[in-house]
Amino acid sequence: MSPSRNKTYQADRCEPLVRAVSAGKVDLHALTHGGYPGTPLPASQLPGVLSVGFWDIKGPQDWGLGQHCNEGIEITYLETGTLAFTVAGTVTELHPGSLTITRPWQPHALGNPQVGPGRLHWLILDVGIRKPHQRWQWPAWLLLTAEDCKHLTELLSHNETPIWSVDAKTASYFIQIAELIQTPDKIARISALAVCINGLLLSIYETLIERNIPLNPELTTSQRSARLFLESIKGNHALLAQPWTAATMAEQCGLGITHFTKVCRQLTNMTPLEYINDQRVETAARLLRQQPHLSITDIALQTGFNTSQYFSTVFHRHKKCTPKHFRQR
Repeated sequence: MSPSRNKTYQADRCEPLVRAVSAGKVDLHALTHGGYPGTPLPASQLPGVLSVGFWDIKGPQDWGLGQHCNEGIEITYLETGTLAFTVAGTVTELHPGSLTITRPWQPHALGNPQVGPGRLHWLILDVGIRKPHQRWQWPAWLLLTAEDCKHLTELLSHNETPIWSVDAKTASYFIQIAELIQTPDKIARISALAVCINGLLLSIYETLIERNIPLNPELTTSQRSARLFLESIKGNHALLAQPWTAATMAEQCGLGITHFTKVCRQLTNMTPLEYINDQRVETAARLLRQQPHLSITDIALQTGFNTSQYFSTVFHRHKKCTPKHFRQR
């Protein structure tokens, strides 16, 4: 996950997988939009499908997909082999029949650190959100009713259980999708893929209802959007060095200034600018201790202060001493 000023997160494009495919280590079949590895689809075909496909790995590998995010909901199914899957800091070994569901922008990893032999299927579907509190927008070709789409959105967006055991019906849709992807000359292939993806989502929807999963509405609040942004700033030199204002911070979170300021106070007991300066000072203090070769001016600029004089003023306000005396101590 790579925050930037104009976009809270930057989606992963699976570069280790791309290199492994190029080196002939992985047999990959996928249809994609937006730069994911595989065969690009025309914009008019299955809009919203960022990637659908599978990989087939026969031998040990020297690569893995470290912590990354996708801008869409990601569903994977492990047909054969084993695979280490990490989410929320917990590493779990997936076995044949394992299904994983990760929310848009939820960090996760495959491999520990390398992936192993196996056949993994996936669907990454863009639902139009860039912040947790935003409204999901399903593709127009999805056949669920508006009421069912709303309920499925709630089940997926409020779900904190990332790993499931798959039933035969759900698994069959992944297999059918894989067969269609490998048969490019099949008549009405895209229509058949749309039918299979609809069936897959309906099957998962039914499973989530039957299992009565616990839901956490806090996962989709504006407070969570703000919290993710504020946490991303901590210790991040590149972000701290940017010329943040309350307005640009609020925009980054997809919130109005007044609402963002209120949420920031609730989370940190500080205004947005107080929080930014606090994080800049804490990062500068760490650099003063750990990087004695850096000048105070260099540290000031690295942490977002325009001048060493202003840096010294703000630092003294927080630490009750100047940067020079802090370093000497």
